[in-house]
Amino acid sequence: METFGARLRTALDTRGPLCAGIDPHASLLAQWGLDDDVAGLEQFSYTVVEALADRVAVLKPQSAFFERFGSRGIAVLERVVADARSAGAVVIMDAKRGDIGSTVAAYADAYLDPASPLFSDALTASPYLGFGSLEPLYALAEKNGAGVFVLGLTSNPEGAQVQSAVGASGRSVAEEMVMAAAERNAGASPMGPIGVVVGGTVATPDFDLGRLNGPYLVPGIGAQGATAADVRRIFGAGARNVVPSSSREILREGPSVAGLRNAAARTVEELAGMLD
Repeated sequence: METFGARLRTALDTRGPLCAGIDPHASLLAQWGLDDDVAGLEQFSYTVVEALADRVAVLKPQSAFFERFGSRGIAVLERVVADARSAGAVVIMDAKRGDIGSTVAAYADAYLDPASPLFSDALTASPYLGFGSLEPLYALAEKNGAGVFVLGLTSNPEGAQVQSAVGASGRSVAEEMVMAAAERNAGASPMGPIGVVVGGTVATPDFDLGRLNGPYLVPGIGAQGATAADVRRIFGAGARNVVPSSSREILREGPSVAGLRNAAARTVEELAGMLD
């Protein structure tokens, strides 16, 4: 079975360094001239998949924007995941799940078990009940060739209250998360299945990000102000394992399929030139 790290590496190398978000929030639906209902959700989401799934490395649906429509929204999300993966895109489910015990095991079954209609290549998760609290996610991901991206350094100002806090070890919580993920990834090739989310607009960390031996998911490229230069600033020589993520910068070019494709291509070109 091909590992998540190998599958992601191939996708980035062949399609370019880009994760395109699928974020059907109300303002974007309106911008596309769509109603804020399930029909609008369907048209928006399926158009993005049609435009990008056969050419970008990664697609990242934001689960919350589908969940708000209840079971009908989840049905749309299931099709988005299946169609995107069928077209060759790596799918990261952006759900930021986090809990303990049997609840985390149930989340693992929902997103990281191939028998589930929501099975994705990877899942975002919150480790702030302790990195080890997500063990059922890690274990099932490794078993099924999937991945997990834990929140590390996020761009929201509230995040620093927890992520920058320094523990008894003298290291920040964010650094501890990177170290724990690196330990889990030890020995993996070309990179391990446990990634870390680092916002593209954060200050340059004062600890070594290169030790991870895994992927970094970097949201905020484009509309949120982060650039390819920020990726290089934050990650330096480790930028090759970065998965830069852009949502609004690309999605605002819809509903034109050609517009979406052109926006994605421009972003890939800019990022590839900086990250080589």
